[in-house]
Amino acid sequence: MNLTLAEKIIKSHLLEGEMITGHEIGIRIDHTLTHDSTGTMVCLQLEAIGIDQVKTKRSVAYIDHNMLQVGFENPDDHKYIQTVAKKCGIYFSRPGNGICHQVHLERFGEPCHTLLGSDSHTSTCGGIGMLAIGAGSLDVAIAMGGDPYYITMPEIVNVKLLRRLKPFVTAKDIIFEVLRRLTVKGGVGKIFEYTGEGVKTLSVPERATIASMGAELGATTSIFPSDAITKDFLESQGRSESFVEISPDEGCVYDNVLEIDLGLLEPLCAVPYSPDNVIKVSEAGIVKVDQVVIGGCTNGSFVDLMNTAAVLKGATVHPDVSLVVSPGSKQVLTMLTKNGALTDMLAAGARILEAGCGPCAGMGQAPATNAISLRTFNRNFEGRCGTDSAKVYLVSPVTAAISALTGYLTDPQTISTAITFQMPAKFDLDDKMIILPSKMCGESNVIRGPNIKPLPLGSPPDARIEKKVLIKVGDNITTDHIIPSSAKRLSYRSNIPCLSEFCLTPCDADFPIRAKKFEGGIIVAGENYGQGSSREHAALVILYLGVKAIIAKSFARIHKANLINSGIIPLTFKNADDYDKVSLLDDLVIEDIAGQLIFGRTVSVNHASGIIETRASVSQKELDTLLCGGKIHAMKRCTK
Repeated sequence: MNLTLAEKIIKSHLLEGEMITGHEIGIRIDHTLTHDSTGTMVCLQLEAIGIDQVKTKRSVAYIDHNMLQVGFENPDDHKYIQTVAKKCGIYFSRPGNGICHQVHLERFGEPCHTLLGSDSHTSTCGGIGMLAIGAGSLDVAIAMGGDPYYITMPEIVNVKLLRRLKPFVTAKDIIFEVLRRLTVKGGVGKIFEYTGEGVKTLSVPERATIASMGAELGATTSIFPSDAITKDFLESQGRSESFVEISPDEGCVYDNVLEIDLGLLEPLCAVPYSPDNVIKVSEAGIVKVDQVVIGGCTNGSFVDLMNTAAVLKGATVHPDVSLVVSPGSKQVLTMLTKNGALTDMLAAGARILEAGCGPCAGMGQAPATNAISLRTFNRNFEGRCGTDSAKVYLVSPVTAAISALTGYLTDPQTISTAITFQMPAKFDLDDKMIILPSKMCGESNVIRGPNIKPLPLGSPPDARIEKKVLIKVGDNITTDHIIPSSAKRLSYRSNIPCLSEFCLTPCDADFPIRAKKFEGGIIVAGENYGQGSSREHAALVILYLGVKAIIAKSFARIHKANLINSGIIPLTFKNADDYDKVSLLDDLVIEDIAGQLIFGRTVSVNHASGIIETRASVSQKELDTLLCGGKIHAMKRCTK
């Protein structure tokens, strides 16, 4: 049987099930990664499950999201993660060492291996031929304990890249084109596998850009072959022993094929407020720019910032523009410093941040009121930047840099001299900021600050659910809507009771008050509910506020899994038109939901207009989890 690249890796890691599209499979996980935004939840869950020694080949805890230390909360969380890492045999990447995805790509990633991360952009490592999947914190914690990761076998989509890119057109424009064609929900239940002659023209950092932003499609992951270019990259990182060549078999069959002629692409951008609102930069009209931010996990590589420096060298940032550069890793920052490119950017008027996620996750550098911000990040959801009234455009580093000079969103094809930067033969290697696992695992004392509160746990479904509709929201509600990401709020990531005060407030400021008044209830939503970040907090705050079920037209993959893990029942309308029948504060009644779930997965909901039929698209394992009141309860039951 001829296999695709993804199928080859899945087959070699398959522990349960069969590789049949739509069927549940369990795969072995080699690597895991967590960070400080989701990592405290992973640590709390490791403790709740009783795991005191990880069983993966390599697990790494990164501090990269919230390094602003305006109070005790963030440093306390960092110390908690570090002490749990020491106790459990986890590598610890210190603050300032860089963004988890960039550092893992540089220093740890291995072709043909599996990687599970508590962040949706874990898929970045697909750029070196890893099967790298984003998941909720609990699924990652369970994988760290050696159990399989369960997922529905995805469809495999072949993105065939033809020819090569023109000057000033970048890898970012390739993924923009995929998003333009397929939208933010076009990748749900799919793996995107890149092939074709165009792949051979892309460096590993360029491939990683595409794989990273593939998360915005809602995809399970994206993956590139491991080839001579991958080998050169790993050798330049001093890791030639990690190289394994892997590519799809000739004659393998894909579920779908998408062809992109790279030679026809133009510089593209995503306009507010969604990554799939893609247009040509040349057709955007006159857009006066107030802020430009270059970097992040999608475009913070050495290649990206060398291209940025080439545009800025000898020039001056427009007086009305604030230009901020956020390197993806300490390695990148060090190399820019040594070769003089950092000086070129500083001389032009750029501000340099420490290596981390920072502004991408709403951690600092919020734009001014009503400002226009061009960013090389992956998401431009309303308010994510930290300023509700600001408008964020997503662009490539080259587009961002030239626009910072002109003061307007500018087509980089107006640059007269082509950029010809080549990948270095050797990267700067210095891993002193990575603390290796202790040889005395299990003997370290865990330091837990006062802001770290116990993990909320679900309960088995009530025999009869009679609750009000607490909120009704539309399509493409993101986890940033459910629990806003900002410097002010994310410091409470270990304190679910406090964090719950912000739940869904971007949609309805009174939601937390209403949820408490009615002692929980039901949420009604449109398509693709829960897209965006994998943060499990978006399910845990809902759980804490007493939400029993969510009825939506459809769910994003990771958030749906997080809801199930928390014991919250995700239901979809059998008839999408029934969504229009339901209003805020309507009474909904579900009789014997457990019995209905067991016998057919169809759930009848009593409403004033009549019976509304819904379905629970869950596997048998997921159903067992819901009936137990969440995955931690289910695991404890299984170990009795």
